Amino acid sequence: MKIHLKVWRQAGPTAHGQFVNYTAENVSPHMSFLEMLDVVNEGLIRKGQEAIAFDSDCREGICGTCGFMVSGIPHGPEPHTTVCQLHMRKFKDGDALTLEPWRSKGFPVLRDLIVDRSAFDRIIQAGGYTSVNTGGAQDANAILIGRDTAEAAMDSAACIGCGACVAACKNASAALFTSAKITHLSLLPQGQVERGTRVLNMVERMDMEGFGSCSNEGECEAVCPKGISLRNIATMNREYWKAILSS
Repeated sequence: MKIHLKVWRQAGPTAHGQFVNYTAENVSPHMSFLEMLDVVNEGLIRKGQEAIAFDSDCREGICGTCGFMVSGIPHGPEPHTTVCQLHMRKFKDGDALTLEPWRSKGFPVLRDLIVDRSAFDRIIQAGGYTSVNTGGAQDANAILIGRDTAEAAMDSAACIGCGACVAACKNASAALFTSAKITHLSLLPQGQVERGTRVLNMVERMDMEGFGSCSNEGECEAVCPKGISLRNIATMNREYWKAILSS
């Protein structure tokens, strides 16, 4: 296949960026999207040109490191798929694709398709720690958790922090990410001691980082590669107001 690419190129955070056109030749439908970009970069390097910068690590849809817009869709058109697991068989010969980074005040562009997502780390850090007994490991059966509760907590914990939810939201809201982290621990007994302070601190930090407010339109859930539910945002709002009223 031949794929025409329009890629956002930006040398640094303060540099002026622009779209540059490239053509990927002899693309195999079995390639992943990032493998296709690897081939494009190899050709650029052979010509003495600067390679396209993009993030990746595990390339297995687990770590959340990768991510950019593919023709206006975070991670591309395949539902519940990170861009590293998106394969070229999803596209047709001659397709023209536009690649650009996440667009958000909270995610400043570092270079080309790479953004600084350390704001997510600071939101998690604002949640603090959980109070647990030190010493020997507790028996796995000592804390009984119902199956439905455990599964709900794991569904929230599945968030990989890729930032697609922020990129899809017209307000650049981080509500889905933050609520997933809050909901996970609010459901488990280990998270109860700091339950109130956690939600207050994390929501405050989210606002400080410059993310917008949630308008409940659902773009975030639609593009999330792990299918994180909007129900988490409702849980976060309830937890927040409980903490406000009890403080």
